[in-house]
Amino acid sequence: MAKESDLLLAKINSSKMKTTIIKLENGNVGNDNQYMTSLEIAELTGKQHYHVMEAIRKMEPAWVKVNESKFRLVEYRDSKGELRPCYQLTKTECLYIATKFNDEARARLVLRWEELERAEALKKQEIVNKGGLACRPAPREILRLADEIIGKGLRMLNEGAEDTLTATQVAKTFNMSVYDFNTVVRDMGIQYRRHGRWNISDDLVDRDLVRLRTHVSYSLKGERKVRTYMTWTLNGLRYLNSKLGYPNF
Repeated sequence: MAKESDLLLAKINSSKMKTTIIKLENGNVGNDNQYMTSLEIAELTGKQHYHVMEAIRKMEPAWVKVNESKFRLVEYRDSKGELRPCYQLTKTECLYIATKFNDEARARLVLRWEELERAEALKKQEIVNKGGLACRPAPREILRLADEIIGKGLRMLNEGAEDTLTATQVAKTFNMSVYDFNTVVRDMGIQYRRHGRWNISDDLVDRDLVRLRTHVSYSLKGERKVRTYMTWTLNGLRYLNSKLGYPNF
């Protein structure tokens, strides 16, 4: 169990992000946008905190072997006022743990880190501006910084789908429109549409035929739009070729 000086208190409320780590009397700060607790990971991914803790414990030995350091174990006070253990992880540690999550849970985690980093960058800029050390950056500079942060997160998130093909690209290999391609593949039971997105049939999930790719855009008002869509691997293209019977190789 962690020492008293390492204890963290967590306020559990009904806000969008329920877990808020607050500053203690001894000056320790649990979350300065450079750490994330296992509590917040559980909330973001829709998992039970117990299961997240269990996953972290199982992955810790490999991390210790490579990095020669353990994950930081701290405590928080739950809604009953009782002390409970939780992990406090850096971004690198957090994304290492996320390798065991499904694509959507991993996407939420990566985008949350992007959110934290943008907030931290804005906070630092405000401090500089208040101190009179620099002028407010030009709009182009703000966009450049935002693109840099977003791009880094998306590259990491989409690494597994880097060499995959979109439905539009695959459709062209079969001399079809993307609408006709999606309709034909749907009618064959290979894919189905749910919540505005195409998904691979449940019996084909473990065959590495498709991977998810995430795209982030912003409206003129600064509202973030996140779109996750299915792309086809080379295995998927071969599978489609065998089913559709068209010589696209």
